[in-house]
Amino acid sequence: MKVLVIGASRGIGAAVVEEALAAGHTVRAMARHVDRIAAREGLEIVPGDATKPDDLAPALDGVDAVVMTLGINESVAMLWRRVTLFSDATRALIPLMEARGIRRLIAVTGIGAGDSIGALSTPERLGQKFFLSEPYKDKTRQEELIKASSLDWTIVRPTILTHNRASRDYRVMVQPGEWRMGVISRADVADYVVRALTDPQTIHTAPVLARGPVRQGRSAPLQTETAAP
Repeated sequence: MKVLVIGASRGIGAAVVEEALAAGHTVRAMARHVDRIAAREGLEIVPGDATKPDDLAPALDGVDAVVMTLGINESVAMLWRRVTLFSDATRALIPLMEARGIRRLIAVTGIGAGDSIGALSTPERLGQKFFLSEPYKDKTRQEELIKASSLDWTIVRPTILTHNRASRDYRVMVQPGEWRMGVISRADVADYVVRALTDPQTIHTAPVLARGPVRQGRSAPLQTETAAP
């Protein structure tokens, strides 16, 4: 596939670029700060602002799927400053994808966005409300826009992120009754995202990801592939 990764310069986005290239996909990496992205075979680097349709339109040319991995710089201002990046970018992206017939979208949000807020304990919910209220309000708006679209979407909700190497040993919790807080490496999130690109069972699901043994059952797409050998 030819995959557009939005927010490709760092974090999960950079990990998705590496994982997708390793899986044999061609990648177009879009970011504001492309100087952070190293050129290599199979990778096309394009600068752009994900909230601007004029930047997104050419980046979508010829792609088969889009992975959205936007993030914001953490700061004290998050306690009070309204965040709109996630919803603004999604609002700009979806009509362009629908008009061009590009159906596959994977968006990385996080546990606590949308209905997954119910998975948090009272202390976890209070902590998120105090420190991350504005970003997660906007991630919820982002999820609502995606679910209302006609796209073949998957929403990926990682738990607490780490910089550890990929373990290939993590839980894909699709059903609300399974959701729980945990930790997961960015590399393992990227592993799931790239595998989900071509797995139709993941379409219209919004799993929570956390490190740990993969439980058998139909509620966990990719369960065999993500289990450690």
